[in-house]
Amino acid sequence: MSIVGIIKVKKIFLVLIFLFFSVSACTDPKEVAESESQEAAASVAQMELGLKVFNNKAQCGMCHTLQAAGSEGQIGTNLDQLKPSMLQVVSAVTNGIGVMPAFEGMLSSEEIDAVAYYVFESTNK
Repeated sequence: MSIVGIIKVKKIFLVLIFLFFSVSACTDPKEVAESESQEAAASVAQMELGLKVFNNKAQCGMCHTLQAAGSEGQIGTNLDQLKPSMLQVVSAVTNGIGVMPAFEGMLSSEEIDAVAYYVFESTNK
């Protein structure tokens, strides 16, 4: 590569670095903090709903062990040991698996997502 080519590459690189930092500097820290606060509140709300569904509406603890929920069921899978993904929980709750019944129609999609989030977050720390 010629000297002229190297100089052009350096100029392009410097312009890209400048643009990157210019865009980053435009983000308002208050907006970032508010967004993070809203996400944290949504996470807490989803964990609370997930726990209510697990312990009350779906009564998952009757069959499943999950330390975070205080359940010691012996019929179904020990969720603390399995550490399922959210997708696995959503699929099992929606469609049923083995002797576990399907909860589609009994639980809303919001409740299914919340219980999946709760189980995932409780077992994958």
